[in-house]
Amino acid sequence: MQINNLNPCPKCQKPTLWQGNSSRPFCSERCRLEDLGAWSDESYRVAENPLEEEGSGWTDEGVT
Repeated sequence: MQINNLNPCPKCQKPTLWQGNSSRPFCSERCRLEDLGAWSDESYRVAENPLEEEGSGWTDEGVT
């Protein structure tokens, strides 16, 4: 018995078959390329914690 899982495309939200889909998790090559373009022109960004000043929060505790 084969189960066909439908998942929403991350770009357009269209229900998409996972198995046998060469563009997964996207529904099509078009959505895949649009998403890649958004990453390349920095429309998406990964949040980053601000860098701590050198030595901030460091202790010599436990150092022998």
